[in-house]
Amino acid sequence: MKLGIGAFVTDLGMRPVALARAVEERGFECLLVTEHSHIPVHYESVYPNGGEMPDYYRHCLDPFVVLSAAAAVTTTLTLGTSISLIIQRDVVQLAKEVASVDHISDGRFFFGVGAGWLLEEMSTHGTDPAIRGALMDEQLQALKEIWTQEKAEFHGEHVDFGPIYAWPKPVQKPHPPIYVGGQSKAGFRRIARHGDGWVAGAAADPADVPGQIGLAAAAGLDVPITVFGADHRTPDVVSAYRDHGVERVGLLLEPASESETLVRLDEMAKLVDRMS
Repeated sequence: MKLGIGAFVTDLGMRPVALARAVEERGFECLLVTEHSHIPVHYESVYPNGGEMPDYYRHCLDPFVVLSAAAAVTTTLTLGTSISLIIQRDVVQLAKEVASVDHISDGRFFFGVGAGWLLEEMSTHGTDPAIRGALMDEQLQALKEIWTQEKAEFHGEHVDFGPIYAWPKPVQKPHPPIYVGGQSKAGFRRIARHGDGWVAGAAADPADVPGQIGLAAAAGLDVPITVFGADHRTPDVVSAYRDHGVERVGLLLEPASESETLVRLDEMAKLVDRMS
């Protein structure tokens, strides 16, 4: 099983270039970064982890800028989003951002996507939360057209354009792997139709892992699974994911000073050999 870092990269913590170097030097397979464009001052959506949303959610750097900087100073590290809130982005520009990072990294990009949970954030971008699933389905189809066709066009209910020229094309063929987040029935259907894998949120208890992983099998899916946000202080959870055939686990790294982050990474790196 591959072990990596799942990070909230913000203006409050270690800078992206230094972080990427440190993650690669310690033998981690990947650096996966989160996304929030902003946090509305007033919102009623329920924070999925319970309690109050951490303040650092308000401080996230743009993931594609972070990953471009990371790509320039690393050589082996897989670099990805977990997750990119694609329904808040223009699909043509998004296609260029993904292909550009894949180009700069020479094919080391991992594209984790999801619809998100903060309805008020979506609405700020002009996205109607009621159609976010249908919009995301069309965006994923349109992205593949842009990445694989010289003259791309797409005509759907929510996404409509073309024909267009759009370069660069991704280094990875036919395109970077698309891992879809969520574990609803609709999410599993989306993986089956449009995805190459599943991004799952980490369980807190190893006893919960078999049931969580079994959800994919119950939905008829046989795809690689990446888990985001595991706590390195609960190695039994990480071991359970390894034992259930999970492809990759990203250990949660919250923002902190550079010195504190390096100490945390050293502690997390002790799991690399254990889980390999």
